[in-house]
Amino acid sequence: MARIRRLRDVHPTRRGLVLAWWSFTVMFGGLRLLTWAIHVHVAGLGNVSAGGVHIHHYLWGILILIGVGAAGVVERSPRWHAWLGLLFGIGLALVVDEAALLIELKDVYWTGNGGVSIAIAVIIIGLAGSVLALTRAPGLDEEQENQKWDAGAAGE
Repeated sequence: MARIRRLRDVHPTRRGLVLAWWSFTVMFGGLRLLTWAIHVHVAGLGNVSAGGVHIHHYLWGILILIGVGAAGVVERSPRWHAWLGLLFGIGLALVVDEAALLIELKDVYWTGNGGVSIAIAVIIIGLAGSVLALTRAPGLDEEQENQKWDAGAAGE
């Protein structure tokens, strides 16, 4: 029987990618839930405004992506890769969730055109998940990978 891999079992060079994929998926779903709750006027939730101007959450995403980019240029350690991957997924979700607004240059979040953001997110989730599932970490040659699989099969 196959065992479920834990994050620490993921090769350090891929850990950031896995965390980016995971955090993007969770953040995008959470944003959709939160914005729906705001839309139906759940008590205690509301839009963020400054000086009467609505601050869209893509702004926070852009700021996070700038920070991740700057840190990625400076820091290269595997530990940082994991944190940067996690933050990259969060920032990207904040931007992609409002991609339709950025494309249309008007707030279409709850219209039919707002579905563009959902379509883009589903494509990103599917493509990133497929790439992670169908590729190997750099530095692992086929023989090493086969030995891991053979050892796992022998233990069953």
